[in-house]
Amino acid sequence: MPVPALIVPFLILVAAAEEPPIVVKAYPWAPFISPMGEPFRPPTTGEAPIARWFSRADQNGDGILTAEEMLADADRFFARLDDNHDGLIDPQEIAEYEYELAPDVQVNSQWKRPRGEAAPKPEWEPPWDDPRKREDRYDGYRTDGLQGAARYGLLNIPQPVASADADFNRVITLAEFRQAASYRFKLLDDQGQGRIALPELEARLPARPKGKHAKPRKDVVDTRIGLPLPKGE
Repeated sequence: MPVPALIVPFLILVAAAEEPPIVVKAYPWAPFISPMGEPFRPPTTGEAPIARWFSRADQNGDGILTAEEMLADADRFFARLDDNHDGLIDPQEIAEYEYELAPDVQVNSQWKRPRGEAAPKPEWEPPWDDPRKREDRYDGYRTDGLQGAARYGLLNIPQPVASADADFNRVITLAEFRQAASYRFKLLDDQGQGRIALPELEARLPARPKGKHAKPRKDVVDTRIGLPLPKGE
């Protein structure tokens, strides 16, 4: 075989070794964000993301979610977020959650930009008093409507992990995370039965308006917005 014919494949292999591998991350629309902030995305099997979370949280498989199971699910996700295993979710781990694990919780629809890169300025924006100013042109939602994780979850909590910081010291302890899980279970269990079935939770999921520039119907009330804690809390 001629020498040039041997050199070409060798050069191709060297070039391939020097170039970093291409990693493709897909963030399909309509994930489910659990009450504690864990994202579940549609699998190829077609199973609903909320059903995947529920089956994981429902430890005994009886089709009912209890407060104890909700706490256990919070413990499991806390351990996943606590990357350095120091018993705290610190600002760095919160940033990793927002940019790597669940970019869906970011308020702006342009969440897929790399960390540290500023969002590009739009070529044109309508005046402040123009009705078009209130449209979310990217994801079918209105910017003055549901934000962050609230668009994909059961409660109107835009950032479920950071909002568990009860004393606002920018770190979240396991006790704080478990306390948030207990409160959120009570919000979901509005009948006070101590048990919730999957169909009850599915009925709470927000519906995406149809069409690229669709607007939600004005007569539809989202009962999650401003929903207070149960009495006595």
